Amino acid sequence: MNHLISCPCVKCKNSLFKTRKDVEDDLIIRGIQKTYTHWFMHGEREIENVSNVNEDISEDSDEESMNDILEAHFGAPNINNWVGVNFDRYEHEEPNDEASKFFGLLRDVNEKLYPECEKYSRLSVVVKLLHLKCLNHWSNKSFTKLLEYLKDILPKGHTLPNSYYEAKKMVQDLGLGYIKIYACNNNCMLYWKDNEKEEKCLTCGLSRWKIDEEHKKVKKVPHKKLRYFPLTPRLQRLYMSLNTTSKMTWHHDRRSKDGLLRHPENSKAWKEFDMMHESFAKEPHNVRLGLTSDGFNTFGNMNSSHSTFPVVLVPYNLPPWMCMKQPYFMLSLLIPSPTAPRNNIDVYLQPLVEELKILWDVGINTYDAFRKSNFKMHVVVL
Repeated sequence: MNHLISCPCVKCKNSLFKTRKDVEDDLIIRGIQKTYTHWFMHGEREIENVSNVNEDISEDSDEESMNDILEAHFGAPNINNWVGVNFDRYEHEEPNDEASKFFGLLRDVNEKLYPECEKYSRLSVVVKLLHLKCLNHWSNKSFTKLLEYLKDILPKGHTLPNSYYEAKKMVQDLGLGYIKIYACNNNCMLYWKDNEKEEKCLTCGLSRWKIDEEHKKVKKVPHKKLRYFPLTPRLQRLYMSLNTTSKMTWHHDRRSKDGLLRHPENSKAWKEFDMMHESFAKEPHNVRLGLTSDGFNTFGNMNSSHSTFPVVLVPYNLPPWMCMKQPYFMLSLLIPSPTAPRNNIDVYLQPLVEELKILWDVGINTYDAFRKSNFKMHVVVL
Protein backbone atom coordinates (compact mmCIF):
# COMPACT_ATOMS: atom_id res chain seq x y z
CA MET A 1 0.00 0.00 0.00
CA ASN A 2 1.27 3.46 -0.91
CA HIS A 3 2.16 5.84 1.90
CA LEU A 4 -0.70 8.27 2.55
CA ILE A 5 -0.25 11.98 3.14
CA SER A 6 -2.70 14.77 3.92
CA CYS A 7 -4.08 16.58 0.90
CA PRO A 8 -3.74 20.42 1.15
CA CYS A 9 -5.98 21.19 -1.83
CA VAL A 10 -8.84 23.70 -1.62
CA LYS A 11 -11.45 20.96 -1.11
CA CYS A 12 -9.66 18.52 1.24
CA LYS A 13 -7.92 21.16 3.41
CA ASN A 14 -5.57 18.60 5.02
CA SER A 15 -8.55 16.67 6.43
CA LEU A 16 -8.21 13.70 4.05
CA PHE A 17 -5.24 11.41 3.50
CA LYS A 18 -4.44 10.20 -0.01
CA THR A 19 -1.60 8.78 -2.08
CA ARG A 20 1.02 11.18 -3.41
CA LYS A 21 -0.32 10.72 -6.95
CA ASP A 22 -3.88 11.60 -5.90
CA VAL A 23 -2.64 14.63 -3.95
CA GLU A 24 -0.70 15.81 -7.00
CA ASP A 25 -3.82 15.48 -9.18
CA ASP A 26 -5.94 17.40 -6.65
CA LEU A 27 -3.41 20.24 -6.47
CA ILE A 28 -3.26 20.50 -10.26
CA ILE A 29 -7.05 20.55 -10.64
CA ARG A 30 -8.13 22.56 -7.56
CA GLY A 31 -5.03 24.35 -6.35
CA ILE A 32 -3.56 24.55 -2.86
CA GLN A 33 -5.37 26.01 0.16
CA LYS A 34 -4.22 29.64 0.23
CA THR A 35 -4.11 29.85 4.04
CA TYR A 36 -1.76 26.87 4.22
CA THR A 37 1.48 28.87 4.06
CA HIS A 38 3.38 27.01 6.78
CA TRP A 39 3.49 23.34 5.67
CA PHE A 40 3.53 21.81 9.17
CA MET A 41 1.51 18.81 7.91
CA HIS A 42 4.25 18.02 5.40
CA GLY A 43 7.41 18.22 7.47
CA GLU A 44 8.14 21.96 7.51
CA ARG A 45 9.66 23.08 10.79
CA GLU A 46 8.34 25.85 12.99
CA ILE A 47 9.64 29.34 12.22
CA GLU A 48 11.51 30.35 15.33
CA ASN A 49 11.70 34.11 14.83
CA VAL A 50 8.98 35.49 12.62
CA SER A 51 9.96 39.11 13.24
CA ASN A 52 13.48 38.56 11.93
CA VAL A 53 12.15 36.89 8.81
CA ASN A 54 9.81 39.80 8.12
CA GLU A 55 12.64 42.27 8.65
CA ASP A 56 14.82 40.43 6.13
CA ILE A 57 12.01 40.43 3.59
CA SER A 58 11.34 44.14 4.01
CA GLU A 59 14.99 45.03 3.64
CA ASP A 60 15.31 43.18 0.34
CA SER A 61 11.83 44.04 -0.94
CA ASP A 62 13.02 46.49 -3.61
CA GLU A 63 15.50 44.10 -5.16
CA GLU A 64 13.20 41.11 -4.82
CA SER A 65 10.39 42.99 -6.52
CA MET A 66 12.70 43.74 -9.43
CA ASN A 67 13.61 40.05 -9.68
CA ASP A 68 9.92 39.13 -9.56
CA ILE A 69 9.13 41.63 -12.34
CA LEU A 70 11.84 40.14 -14.54
CA GLU A 71 10.68 36.61 -13.85
CA ALA A 72 6.92 37.08 -14.11
CA HIS A 73 6.51 39.68 -16.83
CA PHE A 74 9.68 39.71 -18.88
CA GLY A 75 10.22 35.97 -19.14
CA ALA A 76 13.52 36.41 -17.33
CA PRO A 77 14.58 34.26 -14.36
CA ASN A 78 14.85 35.35 -10.78
CA ILE A 79 18.52 36.19 -10.38
CA ASN A 80 18.66 34.23 -7.13
CA ASN A 81 18.16 31.05 -9.16
CA TRP A 82 21.28 31.87 -11.20
CA VAL A 83 23.67 31.95 -8.23
CA GLY A 84 26.77 29.98 -9.15
CA VAL A 85 26.03 29.97 -12.88
CA ASN A 86 29.08 30.84 -14.96
CA PHE A 87 27.77 33.07 -17.73
CA ASP A 88 31.15 32.97 -19.48
CA ARG A 89 30.56 29.28 -19.95
CA TYR A 90 27.46 30.06 -22.00
CA GLU A 91 29.42 32.48 -24.15
CA HIS A 92 31.98 29.74 -24.90
CA GLU A 93 29.06 27.62 -26.12
CA GLU A 94 28.34 30.38 -28.63
CA PRO A 95 24.69 31.30 -27.95
CA ASN A 96 23.06 33.39 -30.66
CA ASP A 97 23.07 37.20 -30.57
CA GLU A 98 19.70 37.44 -28.86
CA ALA A 99 20.81 35.09 -26.08
CA SER A 100 24.04 37.03 -25.61
CA LYS A 101 22.03 40.23 -25.07
CA PHE A 102 19.87 38.42 -22.55
CA PHE A 103 22.82 37.17 -20.53
CA GLY A 104 24.23 40.68 -20.63
CA LEU A 105 20.98 41.86 -19.08
CA LEU A 106 21.35 39.30 -16.29
CA ARG A 107 24.76 40.74 -15.49
CA ASP A 108 23.12 44.17 -15.24
CA VAL A 109 20.56 42.77 -12.78
CA ASN A 110 23.36 41.67 -10.47
CA GLU A 111 25.57 44.73 -11.01
CA LYS A 112 25.56 47.05 -8.01
CA LEU A 113 24.59 50.69 -8.40
CA TYR A 114 27.97 51.54 -6.85
CA PRO A 115 30.62 49.28 -5.26
CA GLU A 116 29.42 49.59 -1.65
CA CYS A 117 25.69 49.45 -2.45
CA GLU A 118 24.03 46.26 -1.18
CA LYS A 119 20.38 47.19 -1.72
CA TYR A 120 20.01 48.45 -5.30
CA SER A 121 21.18 47.14 -8.64
CA ARG A 122 21.80 49.20 -11.74
CA LEU A 123 18.77 47.82 -13.56
CA SER A 124 16.36 48.19 -10.63
CA VAL A 125 17.17 51.89 -10.28
CA VAL A 126 16.89 52.59 -13.99
CA VAL A 127 13.55 50.79 -14.29
CA LYS A 128 12.13 52.61 -11.26
CA LEU A 129 13.22 55.98 -12.63
CA LEU A 130 11.68 55.20 -16.02
CA HIS A 131 8.48 54.17 -14.25
CA LEU A 132 8.39 57.50 -12.39
CA LYS A 133 8.99 59.30 -15.68
CA CYS A 134 5.91 57.67 -17.19
CA LEU A 135 3.69 58.25 -14.15
CA ASN A 136 4.63 61.93 -13.81
CA HIS A 137 4.96 62.79 -17.51
CA TRP A 138 8.57 63.91 -17.32
CA SER A 139 10.16 65.06 -20.54
CA ASN A 140 13.21 63.26 -21.92
CA LYS A 141 15.29 66.34 -21.19
CA SER A 142 14.18 66.54 -17.55
CA PHE A 143 14.97 62.83 -17.10
CA THR A 144 18.50 63.38 -18.42
CA LYS A 145 18.93 66.36 -16.07
CA LEU A 146 17.85 64.19 -13.14
CA LEU A 147 20.42 61.54 -14.06
CA GLU A 148 23.13 64.20 -14.22
CA TYR A 149 22.17 65.41 -10.74
CA LEU A 150 22.11 61.89 -9.29
CA LYS A 151 25.53 61.18 -10.80
CA ASP A 152 26.96 64.09 -8.79
CA ILE A 153 25.42 62.72 -5.58
CA LEU A 154 26.37 59.06 -5.95
CA PRO A 155 29.85 57.81 -4.92
CA LYS A 156 32.57 57.22 -7.46
CA GLY A 157 32.32 54.01 -9.46
CA HIS A 158 28.55 54.21 -9.91
CA THR A 159 26.93 52.59 -12.95
CA LEU A 160 24.09 55.03 -13.59
CA PRO A 161 23.57 55.78 -17.32
CA ASN A 162 24.39 59.25 -18.65
CA SER A 163 21.11 60.09 -20.41
CA TYR A 164 17.55 59.03 -21.11
CA TYR A 165 18.74 57.52 -24.39
CA GLU A 166 21.24 55.27 -22.60
CA ALA A 167 18.68 54.27 -19.96
CA LYS A 168 16.10 53.37 -22.59
CA LYS A 169 18.65 51.45 -24.64
CA MET A 170 19.64 49.49 -21.54
CA VAL A 171 16.14 48.08 -20.96
CA GLN A 172 15.47 47.45 -24.65
CA ASP A 173 17.36 44.16 -24.36
CA LEU A 174 14.32 42.92 -22.44
CA GLY A 175 12.58 42.67 -25.79
CA LEU A 176 9.42 44.33 -24.49
CA GLY A 177 9.14 47.19 -26.93
CA TYR A 178 6.07 47.73 -29.06
CA ILE A 179 5.45 49.10 -32.54
CA LYS A 180 2.94 51.91 -33.15
CA ILE A 181 0.98 51.54 -36.39
CA TYR A 182 -1.52 54.18 -37.49
CA ALA A 183 -4.96 53.02 -38.64
CA CYS A 184 -7.96 54.37 -40.52
CA ASN A 185 -10.68 55.68 -38.23
CA ASN A 186 -13.19 53.42 -40.03
CA ASN A 187 -11.02 50.32 -39.50
CA CYS A 188 -10.44 49.96 -43.25
CA MET A 189 -6.66 49.73 -43.39
CA LEU A 190 -3.35 50.13 -41.57
CA TYR A 191 -0.76 52.72 -42.59
CA TRP A 192 1.86 50.03 -42.60
CA LYS A 193 4.52 48.61 -44.91
CA ASP A 194 3.73 49.70 -48.51
CA ASN A 195 0.99 52.04 -47.25
CA GLU A 196 3.03 53.61 -44.47
CA LYS A 197 3.27 57.04 -46.16
CA GLU A 198 -0.30 57.27 -47.45
CA GLU A 199 -2.20 60.39 -46.34
CA LYS A 200 -5.70 59.04 -46.99
CA CYS A 201 -7.43 55.70 -46.58
CA LEU A 202 -7.31 53.76 -49.86
CA THR A 203 -10.75 52.29 -49.15
CA CYS A 204 -12.96 55.08 -47.77
CA GLY A 205 -10.85 58.15 -48.59
CA LEU A 206 -10.85 59.45 -44.99
CA SER A 207 -7.84 61.53 -44.00
CA ARG A 208 -5.18 59.80 -41.95
CA TRP A 209 -5.06 62.80 -39.59
CA LYS A 210 -7.55 64.46 -37.29
CA ILE A 211 -9.07 67.76 -38.46
CA ASP A 212 -9.49 70.82 -36.24
CA GLU A 213 -13.16 71.55 -36.98
CA GLU A 214 -12.98 75.07 -35.55
CA HIS A 215 -10.09 76.25 -37.71
CA LYS A 216 -10.55 73.68 -40.49
CA LYS A 217 -6.90 72.71 -40.17
CA VAL A 218 -5.39 69.29 -40.45
CA LYS A 219 -3.45 68.26 -37.35
CA LYS A 220 -0.65 65.74 -37.67
CA VAL A 221 -2.40 63.62 -35.06
CA PRO A 222 -3.58 60.18 -36.24
CA HIS A 223 -7.11 58.99 -35.65
CA LYS A 224 -6.01 55.64 -34.26
CA LYS A 225 -2.83 53.92 -33.14
CA LEU A 226 -2.48 50.16 -33.09
CA ARG A 227 0.14 48.91 -30.65
CA TYR A 228 1.83 45.71 -31.72
CA PHE A 229 4.03 43.74 -29.31
CA PRO A 230 6.39 41.45 -31.28
CA LEU A 231 6.00 37.82 -30.32
CA THR A 232 9.39 36.38 -31.28
CA PRO A 233 11.60 37.87 -28.51
CA ARG A 234 9.18 36.85 -25.78
CA LEU A 235 9.06 33.25 -26.98
CA GLN A 236 12.85 33.24 -27.11
CA ARG A 237 12.97 34.50 -23.51
CA LEU A 238 11.00 31.44 -22.38
CA TYR A 239 13.87 29.25 -23.61
CA MET A 240 16.61 31.52 -22.27
CA SER A 241 15.28 31.33 -18.71
CA LEU A 242 16.26 28.30 -16.63
CA ASN A 243 12.90 28.65 -14.85
CA THR A 244 10.87 27.99 -17.99
CA THR A 245 13.03 26.39 -20.68
CA SER A 246 12.73 22.83 -19.35
CA LYS A 247 8.97 23.31 -18.88
CA MET A 248 8.51 24.39 -22.50
CA THR A 249 9.01 20.74 -23.51
CA TRP A 250 6.90 19.37 -20.64
CA HIS A 251 4.17 18.25 -23.05
CA HIS A 252 6.72 15.92 -24.68
CA ASP A 253 9.04 14.92 -21.83
CA ARG A 254 7.02 14.65 -18.64
CA ARG A 255 3.30 14.51 -19.29
CA SER A 256 1.25 11.57 -18.05
CA LYS A 257 0.60 8.89 -20.71
CA ASP A 258 -2.59 7.51 -19.13
CA GLY A 259 -4.87 8.72 -21.95
CA LEU A 260 -6.83 11.17 -19.78
CA LEU A 261 -7.47 14.71 -20.96
CA ARG A 262 -5.08 16.64 -18.71
CA HIS A 263 -3.50 19.03 -21.20
CA PRO A 264 -4.19 20.39 -24.73
CA GLU A 265 -1.63 17.82 -25.92
CA ASN A 266 -4.19 15.09 -25.15
CA SER A 267 -6.83 16.74 -27.36
CA LYS A 268 -7.98 15.45 -30.73
CA ALA A 269 -7.01 18.72 -32.44
CA TRP A 270 -3.39 18.45 -31.21
CA LYS A 271 -3.10 14.81 -32.32
CA GLU A 272 -4.59 15.46 -35.76
CA PHE A 273 -2.23 18.37 -36.26
CA ASP A 274 0.73 16.10 -35.40
CA MET A 275 -0.42 13.62 -38.02
CA MET A 276 -0.68 16.36 -40.68
CA HIS A 277 2.67 18.00 -39.83
CA GLU A 278 5.03 15.26 -38.67
CA SER A 279 8.20 17.35 -39.05
CA PHE A 280 6.78 20.01 -36.73
CA ALA A 281 5.68 17.41 -34.19
CA LYS A 282 9.12 15.73 -34.06
CA GLU A 283 10.72 18.84 -32.53
CA PRO A 284 9.40 19.28 -28.95
CA HIS A 285 10.84 22.82 -28.82
CA ASN A 286 8.31 24.02 -31.39
CA VAL A 287 5.66 26.23 -29.81
CA ARG A 288 1.89 25.87 -30.02
CA LEU A 289 -0.21 28.87 -29.10
CA GLY A 290 -3.79 29.66 -28.29
CA LEU A 291 -5.27 33.04 -29.27
CA THR A 292 -8.06 34.98 -27.61
CA SER A 293 -9.50 38.49 -27.71
CA ASP A 294 -12.23 40.45 -26.01
CA GLY A 295 -13.08 44.09 -25.47
CA PHE A 296 -13.09 45.98 -22.19
CA ASN A 297 -13.81 49.51 -21.02
CA THR A 298 -10.46 51.03 -20.07
CA PHE A 299 -12.10 53.85 -18.12
CA GLY A 300 -14.03 51.59 -15.76
CA ASN A 301 -17.20 53.60 -16.38
CA MET A 302 -19.81 51.69 -18.28
CA ASN A 303 -21.72 54.92 -18.97
CA SER A 304 -19.02 55.96 -21.43
CA SER A 305 -19.05 54.03 -24.67
CA HIS A 306 -15.52 52.82 -25.25
CA SER A 307 -14.04 49.41 -25.89
CA THR A 308 -10.35 48.56 -26.24
CA PHE A 309 -9.55 45.13 -27.67
CA PRO A 310 -6.42 43.27 -26.53
CA VAL A 311 -5.33 40.18 -28.46
CA VAL A 312 -3.65 37.68 -26.12
CA LEU A 313 -1.58 34.56 -26.89
CA VAL A 314 -1.14 31.58 -24.55
CA PRO A 315 1.77 29.10 -24.90
CA TYR A 316 0.32 25.58 -24.70
CA ASN A 317 3.75 23.98 -24.34
CA LEU A 318 3.81 24.78 -20.62
CA PRO A 319 2.30 22.46 -17.99
CA PRO A 320 -1.41 23.03 -17.29
CA TRP A 321 -0.66 24.72 -13.96
CA MET A 322 1.45 27.34 -15.78
CA CYS A 323 0.09 27.95 -19.27
CA MET A 324 -3.20 29.46 -18.05
CA LYS A 325 -1.56 31.76 -15.50
CA GLN A 326 -1.38 35.51 -16.05
CA PRO A 327 2.46 35.83 -16.08
CA TYR A 328 2.57 33.66 -19.21
CA PHE A 329 -0.20 35.44 -21.12
CA MET A 330 1.37 37.37 -23.99
CA LEU A 331 -0.28 40.61 -25.06
CA SER A 332 0.17 40.76 -28.81
CA LEU A 333 -2.08 43.58 -30.04
CA LEU A 334 -3.84 46.48 -28.36
CA ILE A 335 -6.60 47.63 -30.70
CA PRO A 336 -7.93 51.10 -29.85
CA SER A 337 -11.47 52.02 -30.74
CA PRO A 338 -14.54 53.59 -29.17
CA THR A 339 -16.39 50.62 -30.65
CA ALA A 340 -15.55 46.99 -31.36
CA PRO A 341 -13.71 46.35 -34.66
CA ARG A 342 -16.09 43.45 -35.38
CA ASN A 343 -15.23 41.74 -38.69
CA ASN A 344 -12.58 44.35 -39.39
CA ILE A 345 -10.43 42.86 -36.66
CA ASP A 346 -8.61 41.02 -39.45
CA VAL A 347 -7.20 44.39 -40.54
CA TYR A 348 -5.51 44.78 -37.16
CA LEU A 349 -4.32 41.17 -37.07
CA GLN A 350 -2.08 41.67 -40.12
CA PRO A 351 1.22 42.30 -38.23
CA LEU A 352 0.68 39.26 -36.03
CA VAL A 353 -0.28 37.06 -38.97
CA GLU A 354 2.84 38.12 -40.86
CA GLU A 355 5.11 37.31 -37.91
CA LEU A 356 3.39 33.97 -37.37
CA LYS A 357 3.92 33.08 -41.04
CA ILE A 358 7.65 33.73 -40.66
CA LEU A 359 7.79 31.68 -37.46
CA TRP A 360 5.95 28.83 -39.21
CA ASP A 361 7.78 28.81 -42.55
CA VAL A 362 11.28 29.97 -41.61
CA GLY A 363 11.54 29.70 -37.83
CA ILE A 364 13.91 31.61 -35.59
CA ASN A 365 17.25 30.63 -34.05
CA THR A 366 16.76 30.25 -30.29
CA TYR A 367 19.06 29.31 -27.44
CA ASP A 368 18.02 26.65 -24.91
CA ALA A 369 19.69 27.64 -21.62
CA PHE A 370 18.87 24.28 -20.01
CA ARG A 371 20.40 22.10 -22.73
CA LYS A 372 22.94 24.78 -23.68
CA SER A 373 22.26 24.46 -27.39
CA ASN A 374 20.80 26.47 -30.27
CA PHE A 375 17.80 25.22 -32.23
CA LYS A 376 15.36 26.46 -34.87
CA MET A 377 12.04 27.30 -33.24
CA HIS A 378 8.81 27.12 -35.27
CA VAL A 379 5.43 28.34 -34.01
CA VAL A 380 1.80 27.61 -34.80
CA VAL A 381 -1.58 28.80 -33.51
CA LEU A 382 -3.85 25.84 -32.87
